[in-house]
Amino acid sequence: MTLLEIKAAVDAGHRVHWANSGYRVNRDRLGQYLILFTRTGDAIGLTDQTGTRLNGAPDEFFIGETAEEAAQ
Repeated sequence: MTLLEIKAAVDAGHRVHWANSGYRVNRDRLGQYLILFTRTGDAIGLTDQTGTRLNGAPDEFFIGETAEEAAQ
């Protein structure tokens, strides 16, 4: 996924993950996109300080199932 695709998916309410479902991309109340490790709450920025290069390979980001989809 590209940076723009990731941001659009998060803004649309999709669950975007990096590498595995334990890492989730969130947008905080300040508008920052973060990669959150769900078990500990630790987070890093989605991009480097320039805001242009992902902190992870583009092919490692994916959209996961929503709770409703998983229940079906």
